Amino acid sequence: MTKPVLDPCCGSRMFWFDREDDRAVFGDIRQEVHELKDKSSSGGSRRLVIEPDQIMDFRSLPFPDETFHLVVFDPPHLVGNGKTGWLAKKYGKLGVHWRDDLSAGFRECFRVLRPNGVLIFKWNEHEIRVSEILPLAPESPLFGNRCGKTAKSHWIVFMKSDPRQMTDTLQQMRADNG
Repeated sequence: MTKPVLDPCCGSRMFWFDREDDRAVFGDIRQEVHELKDKSSSGGSRRLVIEPDQIMDFRSLPFPDETFHLVVFDPPHLVGNGKTGWLAKKYGKLGVHWRDDLSAGFRECFRVLRPNGVLIFKWNEHEIRVSEILPLAPESPLFGNRCGKTAKSHWIVFMKSDPRQMTDTLQQMRADNG
């Protein structure tokens, strides 16, 4: 049986309560381990482990249509940060064609999502505003929340439309107006 949750850009799974939650498929394009300088950690460094269950590219997911009930889409949000900077190591980095990449990522996440399934999108406005990202999604968001010290992190919730339900609604509207 397929797991009901997909996290295709899991990184170090930093927001998961259980980083080994067996309900989720954890994917990422990277598999890396880094020692990051951190004055607040004993020894002065922190180990960053990116170890997905499966290597995958969010722009081309290796799953059939309508596989998951819930998709958590937390793609890299950096463009200008250097490849060796700790932020790029922690969060990954987008390329120069980031709009095309994110648009393809949204399409893929919605493709593998079941009708009426939920997509939770996480974005940080460190370099790119949410207002530039939302038009790349094929569905409109339901609601969201800003958080973080500077309120630049956004959690946004989408629900995939059910085309059968939309067809039924259109047929009912035509019958009512008929």
